[in-house]
Amino acid sequence: MKFKRVTVKKNERGLLLRNGDFERVLQPGTHWLFAGLDTLRVELFALEAPAFTHGLADYLMAREPEVVAAEFVRVELTENQVGLRSENGVLVEVLAPATRRLYWKGLVDVQVEVIDVSASAEVPAALVARLVQTQLRQRAVQGLAGVLQVQVPDHGAGILWIDGKVERLLAAGSYAFWKFNRNVAVELVDLRLQALEVTGQEILTRDKVALRLNLSATWRYPTPADVLKAYKELAKPAEHLYRELQFGLRAAVGTRSLDELLENKTVIDEVVTAQVKAKLADYGLQLDGVGVKDIVLPGEMKTILAQVVEAGKSAEANVIRRREETAATRSLLNTAKVMEDNPVALRLKELETLERVAERIDKISVFGGLDQVLNGLVKLR
Repeated sequence: MKFKRVTVKKNERGLLLRNGDFERVLQPGTHWLFAGLDTLRVELFALEAPAFTHGLADYLMAREPEVVAAEFVRVELTENQVGLRSENGVLVEVLAPATRRLYWKGLVDVQVEVIDVSASAEVPAALVARLVQTQLRQRAVQGLAGVLQVQVPDHGAGILWIDGKVERLLAAGSYAFWKFNRNVAVELVDLRLQALEVTGQEILTRDKVALRLNLSATWRYPTPADVLKAYKELAKPAEHLYRELQFGLRAAVGTRSLDELLENKTVIDEVVTAQVKAKLADYGLQLDGVGVKDIVLPGEMKTILAQVVEAGKSAEANVIRRREETAATRSLLNTAKVMEDNPVALRLKELETLERVAERIDKISVFGGLDQVLNGLVKLR
């Protein structure tokens, strides 16, 4: 007679295989197994890891229902069901549809909540709170690849797409959606005022001058409902707005000469705003402001304009200079007439001249009295 001794610990279970076939589950304790001419093998499983991942799992569920009911928690999900597996009350795994598994009883309290996902793709609000920031827990939740988690900020909205169709608009908050059996996506949209730059646009004016312009525009979605309107009509609203601004800029510049644009720089803003606003009205987009940041001229045109400006300023300077010279001459003529009729005024003018001369020299020697200062001999040293 041939016996085999096997000890199963209290936190273990044993699987007895006779000639490779399942015979029974061994409970904790010491077991004397009679082998005879058969080959016995005992596989031990630690109950701290309750998942029973073994090739005999399908056999046990199909042929040993009593053993499964006594030793395992049985999970069999349909194609439209999702399982939430908890261990000792803590969510640890999201089970995908059509999952079939066994979990050991005895040490870890394993519970599986079954949810039907065929009716709605949205995860219940109570469950969303359990799924948020699961990566920060001591033990991460498995199977989250099948759940789309979305945080919509307070200043934004979310467009829910299911199987390529716009389902609805999401307000600010936390959401989660089942990705099983469907294609789910959420596109976040900013409802605040946004800026759009249209740079490096090379356009010919009516008189065939090539200009490079940079345009800046601000826009928004007037209401959350306009977001759905825009995305139902346009694949990418921001790109559509960019193209319309390009067309408006060409319409404003191409129909005017360079002189007209330089004389009234705001005409571009006014034309672009009027044209683009009219085309955006049906798409749920609102254009708030448009402004040309830069108008860059070709190098040779810069030189020509600089020469024109320089010539104009020189002409203005000459006019001012001639006007001042004429005024000075007229003033001198008036002074001469006054002194011609008034000897005292002439004398005062002479003394004033002497005073200015005296300010520039260190010493004056006068011979013959004060009258000789102007009429006689004056020595300057």
